[in-house]
Amino acid sequence: MRSADQPVARRVRGAAADDPLRGAVIKFSLSGFRIRRFGPPAVAGIVLLLAWELLPGAFGVSELLIPPASKVAHALWNAFKGGIIVGNFGVTLLEALSGFAIGSTAGVVCAALLTRSKTVETALMPYLVGLQALPKVALAPLLVVWLGFGIGSKIAIATIISFFPVLINSIVGFTTIESEKMELMHSLVASKWQTFRIVVFPNALPFIFAGLNVAIVFSITGALVGEFIGADKGLGHVLMQLNFSMDIAGMFAILVVLAVMGFTFYAVVRALHRRVVFWAEPDNLDRDAT
Repeated sequence: MRSADQPVARRVRGAAADDPLRGAVIKFSLSGFRIRRFGPPAVAGIVLLLAWELLPGAFGVSELLIPPASKVAHALWNAFKGGIIVGNFGVTLLEALSGFAIGSTAGVVCAALLTRSKTVETALMPYLVGLQALPKVALAPLLVVWLGFGIGSKIAIATIISFFPVLINSIVGFTTIESEKMELMHSLVASKWQTFRIVVFPNALPFIFAGLNVAIVFSITGALVGEFIGADKGLGHVLMQLNFSMDIAGMFAILVVLAVMGFTFYAVVRALHRRVVFWAEPDNLDRDAT
């Protein structure tokens, strides 16, 4: 989006200043590009909302099980007015972002240290793969016992869940280097730090961001699981309270808020990916894969 849209916008301003007719033609092309880019998701969203509103009633599904979209929107508005969303949203946001920051940083650092020694990597890799295969959610009750019902246990769960995707992807990135690049650095008598800074770390960045894309979404899951186990605030706690009172529309409203949070997190990481690793943008990778 950035690489295609912004140059066209600059061309529109420049062309409009030099030739109004040419500027109008380019502006029309820009509008067509935006329609092609955002039109299909907007239409799909409208169709899904209409299906959500109409189909459950058409098939005789009780509103107690699947409330229509209008009732969910009403419940969401009431939750905002009652101040239920804002405070608890901030708590879950803090837990998820803190866990993501700690877990992803630790994942990159551990991967960099592990891959500096082939012996250490070979010795620890089977255990890391085993821990990766372990359902981290199962550790949540234990962490709550160790760290209590406060925010610390939720951050710890989000940290553990965020750690492994970044670690595994970073290890792949740090070890998948073209031999020609390493031979060039050797021929230039570069130090280990120079080789790491100029070749190894930039080479690993696309893989690191692939792990971050997964970890940022998992961090929300970690925070919610901790709040399910035991908490007195946060969106997970609100979801459990609504479940006890059988407020299905309210539960759907919280799920909508969580979906927006997850989408926003993912979009921010992808935007950083495009800006930092501009030579391997996600869209280019997707096209290459096809």
